Amino acid sequence: MKRTIVILFFANFLLLDANAGIVLNNNFQQEQAPLIDTIIEDEKVEEVIIDEVVKTKAPPAKDKVQYFSQVTKYGFKNLFSKYSYNTSLSYSSQVNPSASAFIQDYMKVHGNYLTKMKGWGQPYFNLIESILSQYGLPRELKYIAVIESNLSTAATSRVGAGGPWQFMPYTARDYGLVVSGYYDERRDYFKSTHAASRYLLTLYKQFHDWLLVMAAYNGGPGRVYSAMKKSGSKNFWNLQYYLPEESRTYVKRFIATHYIMEGGGGITTVTNQNGNFDINGGASANPYGTKPQLTAEELESTATQAISGKYNSVVIAKNLAMDIVQFNRFNPEFDYMMTNNGNYDLRLPQDKMQLFMVNKYIILNECVQLLLGDSNISNNQTFYPEVKNKAVKKKKVK
Repeated sequence: MKRTIVILFFANFLLLDANAGIVLNNNFQQEQAPLIDTIIEDEKVEEVIIDEVVKTKAPPAKDKVQYFSQVTKYGFKNLFSKYSYNTSLSYSSQVNPSASAFIQDYMKVHGNYLTKMKGWGQPYFNLIESILSQYGLPRELKYIAVIESNLSTAATSRVGAGGPWQFMPYTARDYGLVVSGYYDERRDYFKSTHAASRYLLTLYKQFHDWLLVMAAYNGGPGRVYSAMKKSGSKNFWNLQYYLPEESRTYVKRFIATHYIMEGGGGITTVTNQNGNFDINGGASANPYGTKPQLTAEELESTATQAISGKYNSVVIAKNLAMDIVQFNRFNPEFDYMMTNNGNYDLRLPQDKMQLFMVNKYIILNECVQLLLGDSNISNNQTFYPEVKNKAVKKKKVK
C-alpha cells in the first residue's frame, strides 16, 4: 500500500493534547507561510528492503540507503517542528513544548556529566554516526547508546542486557551477534552498532515514528501497540500515559540528552569538553580513560612509539584485537591529546606494538575515513574484552 506523508507547518500553530484537553504554547513553529513537504512511501517496498537488510545482516546498497534516509527523517515529526533539528535556529523554537519541563529537570541533574561526555565520547559518537549513516538512519539515534549504557561496553543490566546498546541475548542473536560462554559480540562497538541499526530499522518499519521506536526499544513493541489501541492515537504525546512509566521516561531522557548535547545553550556552552573536565579518571570522567596503574612487569613488557595524525583509540584497539578499556589503560587521555595536540607517545604490549608498526598506515587511513564519515570499517571484525585471571609470570625487578 502506498501512502503520502504530508507535513503541514503553520505560523502560530497551537498543539492540542487531545486526551488532557491542554493547549500548549507555541514557539513550536517558525514559518510565516504554510510549508508543505511530501514524500511518497511504498510500505510494501520498504518492508521488503528492511527484511532483506535484517536477513543478510549487512548494510543496504547505496540507493536503498538514500531511500531510508529520506523516509526515516520524518520520524521526528512529533518532536521537531520541521521533523529535524536545525542548528541555525534556537532549540526552544523547534522542540515540542511538551518536552520542556522534563528537559529542564533532567539538565539540572545530568547536565554536567553529559557535557563532559561531549568531549570524551566524541570518538564513540563518530563511530556510531558512521555506522548509522550506512543504514540511512538519523545521527540523533546515537544518543540511545548514552541512555542505555553511557557508551560503556561493559554495561550489564539486572535482567541480562549487555553492551553499549543493551541487547538481551535472544535479540542479539536474532540480529546477527554471537552470544555464548566464550564470546559476547554485544560488547563489540562495531558489530553491536550494526545490529542496533538493523533492529532500529525493524522497529521503524512498524511505527514510522522515532519516539514510538524508542518506547518500543525500551519496553517492547507490544506495549506500544497496546498504548496506541487504548489511546486511539499514534502520537507519543497523546499516548504516553498508556505506556509504562519507564518507557515514557526513556523517550524523554533521549530528548533531554539531545538537548544538552546539541542545543541547550547555557550548560552546553560550558568549556569542559575543551579541557576543564577531569581527564585523570573518576566517577564523573571518561570511564574508558582511566589513570594508568601499570605494574613494573607490565611496563617492562611494553614498548612506546611517538605518533602523530588523526588516530582514533577505538579504531586502533579494533585493529590490534584489544579491548578499548585495556587500550586506554596503557594510553590514558589518548583521544583528548590527539585532538588537541596531534601527538602522543603510544604505549602497547610489545607484540601489539609490532602489529601496530606493520599496519600503522592502514590504521591511520581507517581513522581518517571514520573522521570524514566515509568509513569502510569491516562489519566482520570483532575485538573482545581482555581475558581476566590470566596467569602473569612474575619477574624480579631490580
